[in-house]
Amino acid sequence: MHAHRLRSPFATALLLASVAALADVGGALEVAKPEAVGFSAERLQRLDKAMQATIDNKQLAGAVTVLARHGKVVSFNTYGQQDVAGGKPMQKDSIFRIYSMTKPVTGVAMMILFEEGKWRASDPIAKFLPEFKDVKVYAGQGADGQPILEAPKHAPTMGEVMTHTAGLTYGFFGSGPVDKMYVQAKLFESASLKEFSEKLAKLPLAYQPGEGWEYSVAVDVQGALIERISGMPLAQFLEDRLFKPLGMTDTAFFVPESKLSRLATIYTPGPNSTLAPMPRDPNVSKAPGMPSGGGGLYSTATDYLRFAQMLANEGALNGVRILAPSTVQLMRSNQLPDRLRTGKHGIGYYRMQPGLGFGYDVAVIEEPAKVGSTAGAGTYLWDGVAGTWFWVDPTNDVVFIGMIQRWMMAPGMPNMEDLSRALVYQALVEPQK
Repeated sequence: MHAHRLRSPFATALLLASVAALADVGGALEVAKPEAVGFSAERLQRLDKAMQATIDNKQLAGAVTVLARHGKVVSFNTYGQQDVAGGKPMQKDSIFRIYSMTKPVTGVAMMILFEEGKWRASDPIAKFLPEFKDVKVYAGQGADGQPILEAPKHAPTMGEVMTHTAGLTYGFFGSGPVDKMYVQAKLFESASLKEFSEKLAKLPLAYQPGEGWEYSVAVDVQGALIERISGMPLAQFLEDRLFKPLGMTDTAFFVPESKLSRLATIYTPGPNSTLAPMPRDPNVSKAPGMPSGGGGLYSTATDYLRFAQMLANEGALNGVRILAPSTVQLMRSNQLPDRLRTGKHGIGYYRMQPGLGFGYDVAVIEEPAKVGSTAGAGTYLWDGVAGTWFWVDPTNDVVFIGMIQRWMMAPGMPNMEDLSRALVYQALVEPQK
C-alpha cells in the first residue's frame, strides 16, 4: 500500500490511526493492514493481549513491539510504562539499553570491512591485533596453584571471533578459572578499546580455538578490530557507515541529556512481586572511552526496525545499500560444525543444537521443527540482557522487534521471545501472500 493511499479519505479509521501512530518511523517503511500481507488482524490481538498481560501481572513495566512483513509494518504497539515511579507511559520513541542486541550491529560493521577485502575468516586475529600473537590456552592448575598454560593448536581466527569459538569467555556468565581472571582484570573498566584488547591478550584462552562455543567478549574484540582495520573510532565508524545512512537517529553508545526523558528504566524483581528500578548509569550522557561493541548501544524500536529491515532486504533500505545480498547470506548462515551443536553450548534461551546454529553474531534457526519453532527456516535472531529481542525470518519475510527493560538474569523473567514468535506465526494465516 502506497503512502498517498493512506491519506485517502476512504481509508478506515483504524488504518489512519495506525499511520498517525507510525509517523515516528519517518518513512522507513510503509504501513499495511495485516490481511494485506497474510496476517489475521483478529489473531494478532492475541499478541497484544499476551503482552498486556505481562504488564497487568507486573512481570514487566512496559514494552514496545513492531511487526513487519514484506517491508510493511502491520503492528506497532506500546504497553505499560517507561518509568513506573514517574507514571510515564511507554512511548513509541522510548530509548532502550539494548545490551547484546548491539552484537549484530557490530557484526554488520565487520561485514562492511569484509566486503572491502580487509579481512578473511581464516586470518588470525593477531594479524590486526598483534598483542594476541603469543596468546596461550588455559590447561588446568598446577600443584603450586598456578595456571598451566599451553600453546594454541592454531592461532584464533577472525571467523572464530565472529562465532564465539575463538577460546574467549565473558567472565560474567561463568565461574571457571579463566572467568575469574577476566573479572580480576576489570576488562570493562578499560579507558579505550586498545587498552581492553591489550589487557585481554595477556589472559589465557578458556579452551582451544575452534573446540568449543562460549558466549564471550568476542564482539568487543570485534570493536577493537574495527578500530584497527578502519583507522576510525568504533562509534564514528558506526555513525558514518550505518546509523546516518539508515536514519538511525537515536542509536548511540550514550543518551544525550536532551533525550533522557525518553530513556526507559530497567527493572529487576523486587519484594512482594514488585518491580524494582535498577540504578541508571551515572555516565549515561557521556560518550564512553571504551564503547562496547558487544553490549553498549542505546536504541529505539524504530531505529532497530530500520537495521533489521535492511538485513531482511538483503542489505539495503530505502535506496541505501549497506551490504551485498551475498554478504548478508554469509552472516546469517550457520558456521558451527555439528560437533558443537549437541546442546552442551549456549547462553540464555539459545542452545547450539541440531536445528539451531550460529552465524556471524546471530543465532540461526536452520530447521525450525527440530527446535519446536514455527518460525521460517533460516530465521536469525538475538537478544539483550535487559530483555530486548528481534528476529528476521527470510523464508516468510517477517521482521519483529521487541523492546522491554527487565533484567533477564533475575528470576521469574518470562520468555517473551518464544511467546511472541508463537503468537506472531499463529496469526500468519496466509503465508503465501
